[in-house]
Amino acid sequence: MLLRKIIHVDMDAFYASIEQRDNPAYRGIPIVVGGLPDQRGVVATASYEARIFGIHSAMSSRKAQQLCPHVVFVRPRFEVYKSVSNQIRAIFHRYTDIIEPLSLDEAYLDVSEDKLEIGSAIEIAKGIKEAIRSELNLTASAGVSTNKFVAKIASDMNKPNGLTFIGPSKIEAFIEALPIQKFHGIGKVTAKKMNSLQIYKGSDLKRLSKAHLINLFGKVGNFYYDIVRGIDDRPVQTFRELKSIGAEDTFARDLIEEQELIAELKIIALRVARRLEVKQVQGSTLTLKIKFADFRQITRNYTHPSPIDLDQLEVFAIDLLKAAPVEGKAVRLLGVTVSNFYLPKSTNNQLSLF
Repeated sequence: MLLRKIIHVDMDAFYASIEQRDNPAYRGIPIVVGGLPDQRGVVATASYEARIFGIHSAMSSRKAQQLCPHVVFVRPRFEVYKSVSNQIRAIFHRYTDIIEPLSLDEAYLDVSEDKLEIGSAIEIAKGIKEAIRSELNLTASAGVSTNKFVAKIASDMNKPNGLTFIGPSKIEAFIEALPIQKFHGIGKVTAKKMNSLQIYKGSDLKRLSKAHLINLFGKVGNFYYDIVRGIDDRPVQTFRELKSIGAEDTFARDLIEEQELIAELKIIALRVARRLEVKQVQGSTLTLKIKFADFRQITRNYTHPSPIDLDQLEVFAIDLLKAAPVEGKAVRLLGVTVSNFYLPKSTNNQLSLF
């Protein structure tokens, strides 16, 4: 079988790096791009100087300020980030048109047959990184391998400004040694369950049969069985027919207090808004999913008479939560989904994420 050549490119602290590039006063100091603490904002991106203090994306801005009292909060300039993302995409297209964007700052590229006939995925990754550095004054990290799963993990191994190649002969050993928490697609709750089953790294997962994995984790057990053996046949998809875009979180502990639920819901709504912005779509229907501690599940829907602005998602989601019968009940999961899409929005009608 002909092995594919897959590159995963991930920009380094994208929003924060752009702000530091454009404003010398922000260079070398901890900054957070996102909402303000006194407005109950959320961290969109933290600079590497801020990450030293434990600040990370999706954290509340108030918590970020507690961790680093001298951190500087910067309001996002989303139209600038989108413009830079388009410039990065243009660099990708010099080498291949088989590109699958995951967000404004990361994408998969299939360079099995590259436009410039370079032949080496490593050299192509180097060329992309150098073009981003020299033309945009930004850095990116890249992972190179024969499948998406390994390329994605590899891009995160030597950040910032890293380049990691995991060749076909090294993949299985690499995944066997990989901590479960590093597996792309395994969240904190699933990792905690795996740890309770004495599964701490890929080799532990590999010892379980497919039937056992399916019994423990449902259909996704099939994926775990294959991936720990280096099997990932998912193609780089240049187009997907979208019917809905959403995000959800299963909490490490069940939540009861309304303010805790609202805080988590804001983080989820932010993720959905960012995904909608990347796909350049707008929808009119918002669905809130609530799963209780006893695994009973309810949904609540709201359909707006016109496309929902990105900065309205949070408001409508909170309204749905407050109207739902959750008072005094333990909640283990919240999810937000947007559907009923309109035509891609005009570039002259840029929506605000914050």
